[in-house]
Amino acid sequence: MRFGLAARVLVLTIIFVMVAEVAIFVPSVANFRNNWLRDRLSSAYIAALVLEAAPADMVPEDLTHTLLQSVGASTIVLKMRDTRRLLAMTDMPPQIDETFDLRTPSAWGSIAAAFRTLSARDGRIIDAVGAAPMGGEYIEITLDETPLRAAMLAYSINILELSLVLSLFVAGLAVVAIHLMVLRPVRRLTSSVMEFGADPEDASRIIQPSGRRHEIGLAEEALADMQSALVRELNQKKHLAALGLAVAKINHDLRNMLASAQLLSDRLAELSDPLARRLAPKLVGTLDRAIAFCQSTLVYGRAAERHPDPKRFRLLSVATDAAESVAPSEIRHVAIDISVGEDLRIVADSEHLFRVLANLIRNAVQALDSAGPQPGLPPRVTIAAARAGADVVIEVADTGPGVPDHARERLFRAFQGSTRAGGAGLGLAIAADLVRAHGGSIELLPRQDGTGATFQVRLPQPAA
Repeated sequence: MRFGLAARVLVLTIIFVMVAEVAIFVPSVANFRNNWLRDRLSSAYIAALVLEAAPADMVPEDLTHTLLQSVGASTIVLKMRDTRRLLAMTDMPPQIDETFDLRTPSAWGSIAAAFRTLSARDGRIIDAVGAAPMGGEYIEITLDETPLRAAMLAYSINILELSLVLSLFVAGLAVVAIHLMVLRPVRRLTSSVMEFGADPEDASRIIQPSGRRHEIGLAEEALADMQSALVRELNQKKHLAALGLAVAKINHDLRNMLASAQLLSDRLAELSDPLARRLAPKLVGTLDRAIAFCQSTLVYGRAAERHPDPKRFRLLSVATDAAESVAPSEIRHVAIDISVGEDLRIVADSEHLFRVLANLIRNAVQALDSAGPQPGLPPRVTIAAARAGADVVIEVADTGPGVPDHARERLFRAFQGSTRAGGAGLGLAIAADLVRAHGGSIELLPRQDGTGATFQVRLPQPAA
């Protein structure tokens, strides 16, 4: 059986209880020794009263030996006021190895004396002095320490046995409690993690939280949320991979179809109709960009965007082209105001910036088409740009309903930021990636009166 958490808790609990018992045993064995000696001194005082009451030299020797044996002493000495009387003794008083005064014992002195007794040899002789009641100053006895040592060893063995039983009982209760309250829920968490790891795309393997409000219950809820999010992410990545493969397969055919459309659009410029002659160049430019887009297979999550190629250009021309590609002026039903100076030139990748502005303008136009403008306001999209220190700040604002609060946090996440029914949620994610590739930032500004959604793009500019 492997040494698991339950076995470790059992062993540690036993060790802790034994350590606590040792801390209790040390003073208790010292107290046991003192009480044992006090009992002998009390018996000696009773014997002393008997000997004291008898006439002088009238106590039989057998009675004296009997009294000494009942006390377990070799001599009994009583100190009364100014006299110190030897009331009884054996034929040959032994040599005293150590003297203990029990009238004012100290804690550390008693503990040290107890351990000296436990480690002493058999036959050691000690002298014990204690208080004598009824006017006596003290009573003193001399005795063999061997019976005291035997009693202390028996007491220590009893304490050890009781400690082992108590530690096993407490450890068993602790293991059961910890198993029910901690180990079983933790094992459930561990099993869920292992089962989920074997097939992380299977939503049926997500742990079902127990609903308890302690730390492990909260951990179960957090694990369930994490597993659910991981299942969604893995399924989304799987779909993205399949989507990328599908787009790669149709890219060749789509490019050929766009090339054919480009050849047909070239013929429009030869028509005599004025409207066709004005729309033909815009259609050709749009098809050129579509062919280039397909050629590079720019699929979000599949192919990496090319690195920006920054050059200096007029921002007004790129902003105008982006607006015309989304809503040509001849058929435009949403007003697009471009407030960009003629002389404002910036350093960036013009194609990347075109895509950023086209995505922002397209989102604004689609929002106005689906939900309409705010009451009392015309459908309008405004593009403004100005320098702000070392940066160029571009803002695209509309008079639509704005972005809901619940969609703001995930606005720039792929397939999560769409606020329009049927939207893929890729436009803002692509725009954010392109802006970050330039070292810039894009954000949705707080809503103000008279405006719907206002997106701000900040692009750093090199020093002149």
